[in-house]
Amino acid sequence: MYRHQYTCASECDLPVGKIVCVGRNYADHAAELNNPIPQEPLLFIKPATAAVDLRAPIHLPVGRGSCHFEGELALLIGQRLSGANAAEVPAAIAGLGLALDLTLRELQSQLKADGHPWEKAKAFDGACPLSPFVKLDWLPDWDALTYTLWLNGAVRQRGKSAHMLTPILDLAAYISSYFTLEPGDVILTGTPAGVGELHHGDRLALQLEEDWLRVETAVV
Repeated sequence: MYRHQYTCASECDLPVGKIVCVGRNYADHAAELNNPIPQEPLLFIKPATAAVDLRAPIHLPVGRGSCHFEGELALLIGQRLSGANAAEVPAAIAGLGLALDLTLRELQSQLKADGHPWEKAKAFDGACPLSPFVKLDWLPDWDALTYTLWLNGAVRQRGKSAHMLTPILDLAAYISSYFTLEPGDVILTGTPAGVGELHHGDRLALQLEEDWLRVETAVV
């Protein structure tokens, strides 16, 4: 069973809550899928049952079509946020990590065409592999965070928080105006261009900054 973890030795006793995701928070990703750029954050939720350890092997869903990876920066919530403003957000973020927003792309396309919600394509069991979180004992520059995803040794995604359409603190505040964020909840902040289909035998590596965090996994 998945449990939140910190990269340091300290225990993380936060429960596993909901995972609030934002779609199309990078203009280049919206463009690569021929999607319009939203005028405000496009939100959806994955349940706690979607969370798994990113370091464990990824098991592709059987008989559900292509499964795509979307590398994202993840925020672990440590304090309750409801109707917050951006200035109140930093104190509520307990950790920074990395995540994969796994997406059944063909199913998502069909759901979108039918005007239906995306959950069957985005919220299935195991749809959100999460790394351990870097415990925040300091305040980072929220607009200067970078992360990289490699697929089979080749760089596929480079995310920069400076390129987000809605910046991190504004995004968390916006989310809290619709959904109360509880300790143990996670926010996925969107994916940059470079997403693609996963195949059996693929190997992925994700890295936050140059030395904050690096995780590797394989598709089985």
